[in-house]
Amino acid sequence: MRVLLVEDDEPIAESLRRGLGRYGFEVDWVRTGAEALAADPGGVVLLDLGLPDTDGLDVCRELRARGDVPIIVISARADETDRVVGLELGADDYISKPFGVREVVARIRAVLRRVKTASAQPSASEYAGGRLVIDRRSRRVWLDGVEISLSPKEYDLLVFLAEEPGAALTREQIMEAVWDTNWFGPTKTLDVHIGALRRKLGDVVTVETVRGVGFRLVTS
Repeated sequence: MRVLLVEDDEPIAESLRRGLGRYGFEVDWVRTGAEALAADPGGVVLLDLGLPDTDGLDVCRELRARGDVPIIVISARADETDRVVGLELGADDYISKPFGVREVVARIRAVLRRVKTASAQPSASEYAGGRLVIDRRSRRVWLDGVEISLSPKEYDLLVFLAEEPGAALTREQIMEAVWDTNWFGPTKTLDVHIGALRRKLGDVVTVETVRGVGFRLVTS
């Protein structure tokens, strides 16, 4: 598995290259956002936000617009806002510095498992009398025949809620399934993604808040 590492800090980059190499990963290291966007993203991208030429969030946005390569943000920015914005822009996970190589490897493997599981799902499912169509094989969604654009996490969240329409799913269940079993971050991230889904789904499908529990998907 090839990893594109976008990191300006040489000691951190060298440590990650050596550490990931011991676990069988091939690491391509670049320092800047421009180099990252010009490089082959490989099988997964490790992206620092503190780049010398541009904000890593802009690089994340552009990489996500180009395709579905898994993106894991690695950053010294521990602020909740940066974490939420990074995930909203399409990052699959977010690791705050300092971190250990084993944690990075675990996060990479968890993201790759989720991608593999999603690709193995049955092709298309219909909801709300066929007005909402989810194609798991292509990871595309149509609403009234028009494709809607969802970030990777918005898509994963919709698919998980749609697996049991009408069921009240707890915040913990959703965070574990959609983000990671080892997620310890703020669940405000979940609220951000729920809000985005509601705006994009309109009145065709409703994501209801179950007070004190979590959320459920309701189709007409």
